[in-house]
Amino acid sequence: MSKIQADLHLHTTFSDGTLTPTQMVALCVERGLTTICISDHDTTNGLPETFAAAEAYPDLTVIPGIELSTDVPGGEIHILGYFVDHYDESLQVILDDFRMGRENRGFGMVQKLNELGIDVSWERVQEIAGDAPIGRPHIAQALVEGGYVKYPKDAFDEYLGRDGLAYVERPKLLPVDAVRLLVAHGALAVMAHPTYSSSKSDRGEVDSLDEILTELKEAGLVGMEVYYGDYTPEQVEWLRGLAEKFDLIPLGGSDYHALGNPGEPEPGTVGPPMSSVEALFEMHAATSAQ
Repeated sequence: MSKIQADLHLHTTFSDGTLTPTQMVALCVERGLTTICISDHDTTNGLPETFAAAEAYPDLTVIPGIELSTDVPGGEIHILGYFVDHYDESLQVILDDFRMGRENRGFGMVQKLNELGIDVSWERVQEIAGDAPIGRPHIAQALVEGGYVKYPKDAFDEYLGRDGLAYVERPKLLPVDAVRLLVAHGALAVMAHPTYSSSKSDRGEVDSLDEILTELKEAGLVGMEVYYGDYTPEQVEWLRGLAEKFDLIPLGGSDYHALGNPGEPEPGTVGPPMSSVEALFEMHAATSAQ
């Protein structure tokens, strides 16, 4: 098996990761990666620091990215945007609205936790998030600090997941609208982690994936994550077949947050073949030339 050279799904302190962009870049270089994408949730604010840090490593290529969360019946689908124009002011206005929705949702979850007798303060959650859009992982970290759970994953299982005691729905965004938004702003849209075991994630199983892919392909979807996290060889093979069926580039990455959960896949342990990365760059060049 060839060495992993690319990780196209990484998170930093600008969303719900615990490493700064500078730290993430250094870690990826240390792990031997040559192509990475920082894909923070609903924000591109970490990209300037990422590119600045990457200047010290001439052999490293950075793809500017973002990850948007969308809703389907009974679960979620996340859409990655590669080569997003992070200087686009009209896009930033839309992202500001998304981040406000995250903050309102987070506040509602903290209120529910307080009603359950759990002493987690909104002020502490804000401190943990810093300048990042407030997300559930920040609340999970506060629960770990307070001794209410051992790991962030436990916080999702008991309180913050879709069936959790403190779960709050967020403003709805449909997958097709996320794809159209990214395409309209010059990005290449890719479906993130399209299948989950409901025993491991609150996202649940994605129903009618063929039907969803048909709709998203028509809207401009160009790829899907096939190589991801702790996918089994059987899942990878199934998803590779779907990617081929819908003529989508098979991509992927670790989705690394550095949260400290047991067994969290790290940069350099999972990623797409370089042939897929090259296909992504070729598509970007062709799209940019239009």
